Amino acid sequence: MRSFFKNVLANIVAIFIICASIFFFFIFIMMMSSMGEEKPSVKENSILTLDLKTQVIDSETEDQESLFTLKNKVKNAMAYNIIEAIKKAKTDDKIKGISIETDNINAGITQLDDIRLALEDFKKSGKFVYAYGNSVSQPAYYLGSVADQYFLNPAGGIELKGLSTEVVFLKDFMEKYGIGMQVIRHGKFKAAVEPYLRNEISPENKEQLSTLLNDIWSNTSSKIAASRKISAESFKTTVDSLYGIIPDLSLQHKLVDRLIQKTEYDAFLKKKLNLKNDDEINKISFNKYINSFETSTKKEEIAVLYASGKIMNGEGYDNIYSEDYVKYIKELQNDKKVKAVVLRINSPGGSANASDEILFELQQLKKTKPLIVSFGDYAASGGYYIAMAADKIYSEPNTLTGSIGVFGTIPNAKELANKNGIRADVVATNANSNMFSMLNGMSPHSVNIITRSVEQTYKRFVHFVTQNRKKTFEQIDQVGGGRIWSGTRAKEIGLVDELGSLHDAILFAAKKAGAKNYEVASYPAKKDKLDEIISMFSSDEIEARWIKSKLGVDKYKLYQQVLKENNKSEIMMESPYSVTLK
Repeated sequence: MRSFFKNVLANIVAIFIICASIFFFFIFIMMMSSMGEEKPSVKENSILTLDLKTQVIDSETEDQESLFTLKNKVKNAMAYNIIEAIKKAKTDDKIKGISIETDNINAGITQLDDIRLALEDFKKSGKFVYAYGNSVSQPAYYLGSVADQYFLNPAGGIELKGLSTEVVFLKDFMEKYGIGMQVIRHGKFKAAVEPYLRNEISPENKEQLSTLLNDIWSNTSSKIAASRKISAESFKTTVDSLYGIIPDLSLQHKLVDRLIQKTEYDAFLKKKLNLKNDDEINKISFNKYINSFETSTKKEEIAVLYASGKIMNGEGYDNIYSEDYVKYIKELQNDKKVKAVVLRINSPGGSANASDEILFELQQLKKTKPLIVSFGDYAASGGYYIAMAADKIYSEPNTLTGSIGVFGTIPNAKELANKNGIRADVVATNANSNMFSMLNGMSPHSVNIITRSVEQTYKRFVHFVTQNRKKTFEQIDQVGGGRIWSGTRAKEIGLVDELGSLHDAILFAAKKAGAKNYEVASYPAKKDKLDEIISMFSSDEIEARWIKSKLGVDKYKLYQQVLKENNKSEIMMESPYSVTLK
């Protein structure tokens, strides 16, 4: 008996030690993750530097850095904060210029547009903007081409090639292996379902993609050519011929100003700052410069509610989850300090039901305070739908906009099962109790009822658009049908009110609310350290991190779209496309 109690006591002590160790480990992690957060100081004669250590994100929800990645050199910076830093640096006597030293940049096309515009404004101060690259990606060059001078490594190159897209078709593959896909859609341009139905791109989809890519490339290429003082014809020849790949041809065709090593570039900067050869250049990163800003004590707030990612039912942080966003919207509605809300949308859409829930709550918020919408890289399908509560909509010129359409896809493996000797009999209480079956497909009546549901959802979609855009059903139906437009064309056809940035939307929101002494606050806020720790051990988070590590970020997004359980057998408002400058 004494031995029994001794073993029990030993186990209790062991459990206590383990729990205490875990507790102190978490405390250690939190302390380590908060180290270096002291407000940095800006030295005299400094250069604000954008380098490979900076990753541009649109909202706090995209900042998913693990607590255990203590030595991660890449730091996330919100596009809005980067732009504010450039504006502040314009009048900061300690900042003498900006150096862009990045071969690759992880940022959306509209984020690059806005940062580039801010750099153009910065140059009006008379301060310099220089850029240096080795093997430079197309988006990095698009941003860097705004510089007064562009320097390239003599053994480097620039991947300047224009825009393209590949549409993958699955129809033959699915037929070969006996996988069925019942597709119900409204809109001839609703290309999200084309891979299941066709073996080649439809004329309608080819038309919309060609128009979209040419709109975006026209906006992008004209800015590069203007900055580099190259004629449109010469620039087209340069891109078509891939001259940027060869350093000597890059120089010959005016894509760069000089071919020099990085050490020589630093020497050039020292000379510009009147430093001696053995002096150190005071370079400050955007993250450190942003963190040096004084904390605001203003009593009024313009809230920016970021809606980034796929629209989904339920709860979560890394996308737009309806339950959470309903709470965020209600909190902003009831917060007296918040004088106006800017909804920043960067979403291809998703669940029709979740989109409708969010739209309703936004309509309630609009009754109490101004609601202005700003579009990021894309505001398509459900992403466009939730904007229909806005007092005013701002779109970027290159935003993927519209895609007013609805679809439903229901997979089955009936033929595959039959080929392998598997079949199933159904016993049911009602005619359509087994309306969805992986082994028997859809019942005939369920196809009819889902078709009616898709049509009804489309009519509801168009109804809200007609109310917000003050147009007839026929007018919206004509530019709808699932078609995606660039922001520029969306303005021309009346799907948005103005072409402008998030900053423009915030200024208008403040003016409409009569707020003069205000600060800009971002919602939802970044998770605190304790919440991060707790969420890391949830089964969903562990599954997501493991799958993401195996598939990579882009393929994980495809997994979320196609395979996640809460996406199946649901009416969707979703665009299949996002434009990334690569």
